[in-house]
Amino acid sequence: MDFERITEIFVILENKPSVLGEMLSQLAENEINVEAIGVFQDTAKIYVKNVTKAVKILSKLNYTTELRDVLLIHLENKPGALAEVATKLGDEGINVEYCYGTLSKIADKISVIMDVSNIEAAIKVLQE
Repeated sequence: MDFERITEIFVILENKPSVLGEMLSQLAENEINVEAIGVFQDTAKIYVKNVTKAVKILSKLNYTTELRDVLLIHLENKPGALAEVATKLGDEGINVEYCYGTLSKIADKISVIMDVSNIEAAIKVLQE
C-alpha cells in the first residue's frame, strides 16, 4: 500500500440538474483536469493538481469552497484491501469521515480518497 496526503476541494452545489456539469465545464475550459471526484447530494469533493487555480476559478463563479487535507491511498485491486485499511484505522480509534474511489494509473491498483478524524495519527498508522 502506498499513500500520500493531498488537498481536496470541497464545493457546495445546488442540488438541481446541470449544476455539476456547469461547474466541471468551467474547470475544463480553464484546463483544470479533475483527477478524482465524489458527489454527495449538494456537495462535490474534488481532487485536482492545480488547487490554487481551481479555487480561484470556482470563487470567481461564486461557488463556496473549502480546502481539506485528505489521504490518497493506492491499494491492491483485491477483495479485503480497503477493509484492511479501514480496520487498521478503526482499531486505533481513527474514524473514516468519508471515502470514495478513483481509478489509479498504477497497474493492478485502485485508489481511494479518505477523510479521517485525525490525519496525523492515520499517517502514522499507515506507515507501520
